Amino acid sequence: MLSDTILKNQLKNTLDKTSFKIGKKYEGKVRDNYSFGGKRIIITTDRISAFDRVLCSIPFKGQVLNQTSAFWFEKTRNIVKNHVIGVPDPNVMIVNECKPYPVEMVVRGYITGVTTTSAWYNYERGVRDFCGNKLPEGLKKNQKLGKPIITPSTKAEHGMHDESISGEEIIKRKLVDEKIYRKMEKAALALFDFGTKLVAKNNLILVDTKYEFGELNNELVLIDEIHTPDSSRFWIKGTYNELFSRGQEPQKLDKEYVRQWLADKGFMGEGRIPAIPDEVKIEAAKRYITACEMITGKQFEAQNENVLKRIERNLIKSGLLQKS
Repeated sequence: MLSDTILKNQLKNTLDKTSFKIGKKYEGKVRDNYSFGGKRIIITTDRISAFDRVLCSIPFKGQVLNQTSAFWFEKTRNIVKNHVIGVPDPNVMIVNECKPYPVEMVVRGYITGVTTTSAWYNYERGVRDFCGNKLPEGLKKNQKLGKPIITPSTKAEHGMHDESISGEEIIKRKLVDEKIYRKMEKAALALFDFGTKLVAKNNLILVDTKYEFGELNNELVLIDEIHTPDSSRFWIKGTYNELFSRGQEPQKLDKEYVRQWLADKGFMGEGRIPAIPDEVKIEAAKRYITACEMITGKQFEAQNENVLKRIERNLIKSGLLQKS
């Protein structure tokens, strides 16, 4: 784990945005994408989003996400193909340009969450048919489900909100061809099962996650990110049962910490975003880094530096960017 001093000093060096002159740029909530010649450069910034809003920047968050995704993409190649070509920088991934499908495959092993699209939020308000899944009476927050369920959501345009939806509705609306959707279902459940078993060895629970898929050369491929602390919830396995039996919250290693902090301030996505203090940013960074180290089994290595300048140097070295 990096020292508090390093984390605090990096607050002034976080990667908030990029503006390279490469191909066509698309800016997501967290990633800056540059498309050119059938390829895409994905730069994972330190921006953090919650409730579909970009909040602030967290030290080393982009590096955590990029390196964690790279780890999982390599580990899951035998389950489903992915778009990765190379990783020329801790925050950068070079991928094949794919045609993305306009839905996210959300897989849940536990019932939890504070957002309006979360399973627990809806269950607490009486919903028992959630995205086509029949949920039994008597479930408690953070309880393990009988088996993992898929609760897809639409992929909203930038600035809009995602919509929870059933697989049957996806097919009915022709968002995705039925044959393709069934392949996405199968791949999502296989990825979740693999991830669950791998992190369990490292004292983690993969609570829920989202997967995005696209098409490349008429084949289904996994895109975007996989099993990161942004796209997934992770809890500490060793303390879960005792805390759950007491009705207490599990130990969390993901951005749920920030979501909960905002919810406690009364922010659920609408109106002005509360100012997030440095101590919350540093605590969030610690959780991201701990998750990365526990997932990969490797010590997270980073130092205080200007991330943008380092990325520029590595893109030039890789021949992807011309010297200015």
